[in-house]
Amino acid sequence: MKQRFSSGRLPEPKRVLSWVYLGRLCLAGAIFMAAALVWKQAEANITLAASLILVLAAAFTAVSFWYTHLANRRPGRGYLYWQVVFDVLLVAAVVHLTGGPESDFVPLWVLVIVAAAILLPFVGGVLIGVLVSLLFFVDIIWSTHTVNASSVLQMVLFASVALATGYLGDRLRQTGAVLGEVETELRLLRLDTDDVLASIATGLITVDGAGRLAFINPAAADLLRIRASDWLGRPFVAKLDAVAPGLGRVIAQSAETRTPVRRFETDETDGGMVFGVSTTLIQRDEGSLPSVTAIFQDITERKRMDQLRGRAERLEAVAELSASLAHEIKNPLASIRSATEQLTGDGIDADDRQVLGNLVVRESDRLSRLLTEFIDFARAKLRAAERLDLAKLVRHAVDVVMAHPQARGVEVSVEVDAASEHVDVRGDEDLLHRAVLNLALNAVQWAGQGGKVEVRLDAVDTDLMAPRLGAARAVRIHVSDTGPGVPEENAEHIFDPFFTRRPGGTGLGLALVQRAADAHGGAVFVDQPRGDGWGATFAFYLPALPAAGADEQSGGTEVAVGLEDPHSPV
Repeated sequence: MKQRFSSGRLPEPKRVLSWVYLGRLCLAGAIFMAAALVWKQAEANITLAASLILVLAAAFTAVSFWYTHLANRRPGRGYLYWQVVFDVLLVAAVVHLTGGPESDFVPLWVLVIVAAAILLPFVGGVLIGVLVSLLFFVDIIWSTHTVNASSVLQMVLFASVALATGYLGDRLRQTGAVLGEVETELRLLRLDTDDVLASIATGLITVDGAGRLAFINPAAADLLRIRASDWLGRPFVAKLDAVAPGLGRVIAQSAETRTPVRRFETDETDGGMVFGVSTTLIQRDEGSLPSVTAIFQDITERKRMDQLRGRAERLEAVAELSASLAHEIKNPLASIRSATEQLTGDGIDADDRQVLGNLVVRESDRLSRLLTEFIDFARAKLRAAERLDLAKLVRHAVDVVMAHPQARGVEVSVEVDAASEHVDVRGDEDLLHRAVLNLALNAVQWAGQGGKVEVRLDAVDTDLMAPRLGAARAVRIHVSDTGPGVPEENAEHIFDPFFTRRPGGTGLGLALVQRAADAHGGAVFVDQPRGDGWGATFAFYLPALPAAGADEQSGGTEVAVGLEDPHSPV
């Protein structure tokens, strides 16, 4: 098994024992070779001791090697104590044979103490240090019968090394245990994560800053109909766009802008599939592009169901709109018919005839205005688009409102947030102008004489934008007034055609605002009341475009409105 090391961790006992075995054999062999070179001149007890040292060291090491490496037994604490004690005795014999305290092999005691600190717990390492000092002291008394300052200093050195290495070894051993637990937990966590990613039906891919595929789960490989092994580590963005049009583009956009995409819908693949995508970023190096992880799933069936539901809702809306229009036309027609019948009769004086004539004209004008606004509402659809400065457009629309007769005596103000001053949108200028005009004029009409209207423009992050735009950045227009506000029971119907609470209103102004928002991939809501005397607040959201000169992504067919003979809103 391959051994692994981490900073702050002691090597495993088996690896340390391998070096102990090798050092032991080298020491015994060196002593025997030294004795062999002077065999004839050496005393018999010296050569005998050298031979015994070699034989005992070789035999003990062979048995130990078999136990730990061949039989693959885990060395216990008693085994480790025996190994260290044997080496202590071996070095003691070598030092004694080669001159005692004056031997050149005295530093070997330090190596034995270090090995004990690594293999044994703190107390064991200290005990070995005490044993070494005791044997060295006995050897001094045996050889010289005197203890000098140098010998005492060496014994103090052995004790100090034993304490220091024992303490460090114990601390490193504890750190190693903690790191081992963390590694085990991380390994288990990674296994669990891999199992989860392999079992979920949602596709997940990670592309590094260079555009190479770093990770892909089985579900993503199945959805994209590719083999993961063929693309790992290779440039993948272009392949993504070829398989799922738009997926590679949105990943590249996330990396370049360093902005995650919350919702995005790809174009249809060759197999007719549409993917819903969101992205996240992992920035590993400030100087390079981040890695992008894309999470996507097949939303083809959901899109089809949404289309069927939308078709049914449109048919229902047409039916309701037709009924409402018929009702709105029926009342003026009834009045006109009644007045006409009276005008054609006998016995009507001049004053009554004038009143009835005025009634016919007034109701005819009402019908004409109603039909004109309905035609404008029906024709409010997009055919082409251009880049627009929304702040400029809002200011111009408010200027028109302030010149309206109904705005006399109403304080109208415009506030543009600095962050949105130069944020552009893509759309039709005329339709957006009419939408802002309707919102502001509606606020003026409800504020009344002495009231206030505030129009605020700011940039926000939101998920309300059309998914195909693939961007969460939006521009919001807030229109607030000091009128009575919108009752909670009416908030749900405030944008319905012909729904109105204002006498003389047609109920098509806010309905046109709703259509303009839908046509531009935006949204419009009645916000919560602001308080402090303020009544209704309308929030109109539009997708923001990147800064001028940056790559733009329209996310759909370019549009513009075709309005023939536009009229002032009501």
